Amino acid sequence: MSYLTTQLLNSEELEIIRNNLNKQEVFWEDGKRTAGKHAAEVKNNLQLKRDSDLSIRFSGLITKKILSNELIKSFSLPKKIHGTIFSKTTSGMKYGRHIDNAYMSTGRADLSFTTFLNCKENYEGGELSIESFNTEEKFKLDAGEIIIYPSTYLHSVEEVIDGERLVFIGWIESYVKSVEEREYLFDLDAAARSLLAKHGRSEEVDLLFKSYSNLLRRLGN
Repeated sequence: MSYLTTQLLNSEELEIIRNNLNKQEVFWEDGKRTAGKHAAEVKNNLQLKRDSDLSIRFSGLITKKILSNELIKSFSLPKKIHGTIFSKTTSGMKYGRHIDNAYMSTGRADLSFTTFLNCKENYEGGELSIESFNTEEKFKLDAGEIIIYPSTYLHSVEEVIDGERLVFIGWIESYVKSVEEREYLFDLDAAARSLLAKHGRSEEVDLLFKSYSNLLRRLGN
């Protein structure tokens, strides 16, 4: 599995976040300020100032939700979540095809994520397009859902035709760099948890968890 989608935020959390981000006094700046040299050439969106009280407060809230989600932890093996940004894309704006920087001032980018904050019915266009090998997939998720995918993939945000796209993005530095190795560990962890839930503790389940832990110890950094 090269990417993961799951519900992260509930309706109450979403309402609080959106109500605060929609206040008139909230300052949004040109997204090019945080883009690399090449990405800046195709980036056209707005971003909430990272050092604003609002950004710090709600970035912390969503980051804690990510780090407490067992499915996300199993999939991404997060060592560090960094570079988080609240982003707004309005009518006529888009973010062209690009690759995320491998190393940022905040950390290494192994996985990228987008958390959708408003209803997909509220805007036209704005799909997240991800290219992997010979395929291209487009994602426009429900409010509160997150998608996590390898930062090694080319991706883009298609032009918003009407309305406003509101998301929270960021990067994950994983304990395991390799996409394939993370997938092996994810499958092994899922199998062990499934057997434990169905049949309880056993010697076989203990051996699976032993193999998982020792493999993570060997592959991790």
